[in-house]
Order: sequence, then structure tokens, then C-alpha cells
Amino acid sequence: MTDAHLDPTRKHDYVFLIDVKDGNPNGDPDAGGMPRIDPITSQGLITDVALKRKIRNTITLAHQGQPGFEMYVEEGVALNPQIQRAYHEGGAKEGNTASAQEWMIRNFYDVRLFGAVMSVGDQKKHAGKARGPMQLTFSRSIDPITPLEAGITRVAPNKPEDLANGKVTEMGNKHYVPYGLYRGHGFYSGALGTKAHVTSEDLAAYWQAMTMMFDHDRAASRGEMAIRGLYIFSHDNSYGRAPAHKLFDRIRIKPLGHSEARSWDDYADQIDIDEDTMSEGVALTRLVG
Repeated sequence: MTDAHLDPTRKHDYVFLIDVKDGNPNGDPDAGGMPRIDPITSQGLITDVALKRKIRNTITLAHQGQPGFEMYVEEGVALNPQIQRAYHEGGAKEGNTASAQEWMIRNFYDVRLFGAVMSVGDQKKHAGKARGPMQLTFSRSIDPITPLEAGITRVAPNKPEDLANGKVTEMGNKHYVPYGLYRGHGFYSGALGTKAHVTSEDLAAYWQAMTMMFDHDRAASRGEMAIRGLYIFSHDNSYGRAPAHKLFDRIRIKPLGHSEARSWDDYADQIDIDEDTMSEGVALTRLVG
């Protein structure tokens, strides 16, 4: 019997908690690389795009070379040639967008799960738009964060002429958050997943990637990041037995009301999970936390 959270024909709604210590979880290029922040509430933000990149990288690492687990969006790879592969390798005929899209969904894991806009490039050989059954929100910190900047020096200057002129160090800076606990939400549509032929193996790979995406994406700039909670509400049908927002209300994290937290321990007793009166037809799986 398939575990509820691995059943691709069911609707799943999930809550995840991410924390960061002495790192920059998601720099904003429009703000010089500073941690993303809501200017009104001072809560930190992590975009869905940043997390999808980590999920893609982790699944590629764990399923390298496995059929159906290639990535459409991949670092250093142009998208138009990826679409053309549906015609050259997949055998789609010119103008047969549906056939090309079917090949893209079958071959690329991220197209199958997240969807993609593939109506670009050669208009006689494109793959249309595919709706993805799996979606993520921005993650938002429970309390305000305190973005800080640390000046750093490097003992090797960039230019040889600087070295010749006696310059022996190069100045720089690093942006970081002393500590932040972020909460995000995700959704999986059983109806769209069935249409895209998502499998139990696909969902198992996804949940595994969620639990280990920071373990294989270490960088000094990101400090210590970890997944602290992953709670999956699985409905017993494709369309859902209860509104997602009501299920999410069952995972309550009481804010501290300040930005002085410096570790997970500050929040450990602030989390309350209501499992006693679960909605009929909904099962909760706690993969982390």
C-alpha cells in the first residue's frame, strides 16, 4: 500500500520551516545582495525560485542519468535547444505542439512537476505551456530579521598592476542574518499530477529533495541553513477534502515579537501542531519535525 504522501493521484498541501544562522538565505540583486526583506514588517523573504533551484540541483544529484529526471531549467544550458530536442530526439513533427509537450513532460522532471512556458523560440517547433501540479509560495520569517553587513579583506588583489603598486589586500563585504526562522507553503494538485503522469517515485524524489536540499548546497555566504519542519496534509482524493488555509492553521508558530532569536532553541517550544481533530479524509505526515 502506497503511503498517503506518495500517492500522485491525491491532493497534498504542505507547510515547511527553514532556518538560517549567520548566513544570507536569498540575496536580492536589486538591493546589492542584501537578504530579501518586507520593508513594512521587516520580515525576511525567500523566493520560490530560490528553493526550486535547490530542489532541482538535489534531484539531479540523486537521480543523475535516470530516465525522466533531466532538468529543463539547468545552470548554463539555454532553453530553446532543450525544446528542440522534443523534435530531434522525441520525434515530434513540425507544428505538433501537443506531441512535443508530451515528450518534454516525460523527459524533464521539472516540467512534469513545476510546469514551464515552452512557447518560445521557433514558432513552428515549440512545446506550448505546461501547468505544473507542484507549486511553492515565498517563505516568510516568523519574526522581523536583522540584516547585517560584515566587511572582509582578501590578501590577493584583482589586478596585477595593483599588486605592483603595493596594494596587497582587496576589500569586500558579506550580508547575513544572525538568525531567522522562515515558513512557506506548498501545494500539489492530484488532478494536474494525474494529467502529467506524475509517479510515486517522482513524489518520493521531491520529498527527499525537500529534506536534504541544504545539505548539498553549502556555501559560506549562506551560513547554516536547515529544514526544521515538513508537514504534509494528504487528502483522500484529487480535489481535496478541506481548504488548504484551514489545514495550514493547524501548524501554529507563536512569534517571539522581536528579532533577538539566535538559534532554533528560541522557537522549539513556540510550535503547536493540532493533530487531534483532523478533517475527515485528510491525513498528516510529518517528514521533519
